[in-house]
Amino acid sequence: MGNTTIPSLLFSLLMFGVLSNAQLSSDFYSKSCPNVTTIARHLIQRASRSDVRLTAKVMRLHFHDCFVNGCDGSVLLDAAPADGVEGEKEAFQNAGSLDGFEVIDDIKTALENVCPGVVSCADILAIAAEISVSLAGGPSWDVLLGRRDGRTANRGDAVAALPLGPDSMEILTSKFSVHNLDTTDLVALSGAHTFGRVQCGVITNRLHNFSGNNGQSDPSIEPKFLRTLRRKCPQGRSLTARVNLDPTSPDSFDNDYFKNLQNNRGVIESDQILFSSKGLLCLW
Repeated sequence: MGNTTIPSLLFSLLMFGVLSNAQLSSDFYSKSCPNVTTIARHLIQRASRSDVRLTAKVMRLHFHDCFVNGCDGSVLLDAAPADGVEGEKEAFQNAGSLDGFEVIDDIKTALENVCPGVVSCADILAIAAEISVSLAGGPSWDVLLGRRDGRTANRGDAVAALPLGPDSMEILTSKFSVHNLDTTDLVALSGAHTFGRVQCGVITNRLHNFSGNNGQSDPSIEPKFLRTLRRKCPQGRSLTARVNLDPTSPDSFDNDYFKNLQNNRGVIESDQILFSSKGLLCLW
């Protein structure tokens, strides 16, 4: 995968915003809240000093928001059954692993103090994602703004829409096609796994019970790397322990993720399948 990977990823991220809202503009808050990005950047920088994983957390939070009924901030809503809000946070793919909410709350509080009732939470997530990629060593881009916040959330929609570690290529492409995203977008967006961590529970079957065979592992994993993963996620131990998605540069936004896949060192099964699948190799 060459140097075009990151621009493709950013294009896909921007496309999410376009898909979910018809009228967006990078200068949407230029008069109503001109310091929105400066305030957000300051708070993310401050929070990331004590949490090296923060930038990856925020990037994932934005993706999980956009992938369920568009970029509407609904992933931030707490469950309130009486009001028809089931809570996307409780979806299997989010529960106990989705994080970064605190810094988004801090940004919202700070903005309400200077621009009350102006900046949507959905836009805060989009701005925070761009800042996070930039702080992790990736590029910057003009964030399209003007989204409106959703008032409801649906756990069932989140469960159905969000990718899972064991998803097949067919399932992955189906989930992305709902958003008019093709296999190129799938590969590019998966590149966000260049930073961050994953819980052992996501990969334990791949390491110890592949295809339902107890003691068997996914034969596509490079043997030395398999031993490392098994040591970090031993069978029968904590499922919430975390391993680096990119063992080479776990906190940097770069292209090492794709290099790892080429060497059969993808941590999540649905990542490695991108390189192993016929028909996708032409994208590499």
